[in-house]
Amino acid sequence: MLTDIVSRFEITGKVTDVKPMGEGLINDTYKVFTDGSDKSQYVLQRVNNAIFQDVDMLMDNIDKVTTHLRKKNKNTLHFLKTRDGKFYHFDGEKYWRVMVFVPDSITYQAVTPEYSYIAGKSFGEFESLLSDLKEPLGEIIPDFHNIEFRLQQLRDAMTEDRVGRVAEVQYYLDEIFKRENKMTIGERLFREGKLPKRVCHCDTKVNNMLFDKEGKVLCIIDLDTVMPSFVFSDYGDFLRTAANTGAEDDPNLDNIDFNMEIFKAFTKGYLEGTEDFLLPVEKENLPYAAMLFPYMQTVRFLADYINGDTYYKIKYPEHNLVRTKAQWRLFERAEAKEAQMKSLVLSL
Repeated sequence: MLTDIVSRFEITGKVTDVKPMGEGLINDTYKVFTDGSDKSQYVLQRVNNAIFQDVDMLMDNIDKVTTHLRKKNKNTLHFLKTRDGKFYHFDGEKYWRVMVFVPDSITYQAVTPEYSYIAGKSFGEFESLLSDLKEPLGEIIPDFHNIEFRLQQLRDAMTEDRVGRVAEVQYYLDEIFKRENKMTIGERLFREGKLPKRVCHCDTKVNNMLFDKEGKVLCIIDLDTVMPSFVFSDYGDFLRTAANTGAEDDPNLDNIDFNMEIFKAFTKGYLEGTEDFLLPVEKENLPYAAMLFPYMQTVRFLADYINGDTYYKIKYPEHNLVRTKAQWRLFERAEAKEAQMKSLVLSL
């Protein structure tokens, strides 16, 4: 079956083998081997259309972005068209796409100051390269990083209280809404015309970069979430995971702090990568972005806990509550270092 799907794309040679590849949480991924004269290898992916519901928009976004990068002679992913001219094949149940495998490339999982600097610069340059993209991109996951929308979801969960959990989490609800005005400044600045939306990656991780064997960045990968957003998305989302000294669901809150060495390294790289377009209002609110993402994730975990654990997969009944507490501790640690972050941004 997989061989038949691959053969619908404009590949070189005949498929000789298809093997599972990677451990992606969203899409199923396979490596494709052929008998082509150049021993062409490809990557076959099933697109998770439960998350990416508009596959036409998804692949149109990716096509616009990769075409723009290639025009600037930059390395990027290369997706193949089917023999009837589409960037995906629908088999009646599932959506599939094929891209060229990038040989001699590696990814890293380690989050060190060195790789955080490289990530900051690389994702900043990615935004910079796309800052003059004239063709509009669709918002592939509407309101993905809209904190006002996430707070309304939390209010809706509180109102319904479908499994009777609101009373036990009242402390966190009070603390969250006490900071609502401060943490929704991005959306207000946008409505006032002071803060623009950019073309952002929206899933910034060290392992979303391909490196060559010499340790140089080849290209940014995992382009499914590239869409219009505030630069805070790329900046803050990276730091939410990278600067956390504990786990996202760490039951021991004493393990959790906000790592300022990671913050400094990533910020230095990011400011270098974005120096040709970043506005003063974006730069001065980078510390806000570092606080926004653990705040937003707290809101999302807590809403899901109140709703009876309907969105995130859980390993035990209190899992979303443990996640809520861990993310809130990270937010508090970042909030306590706000003045220090502001000083560092100014110095860089």
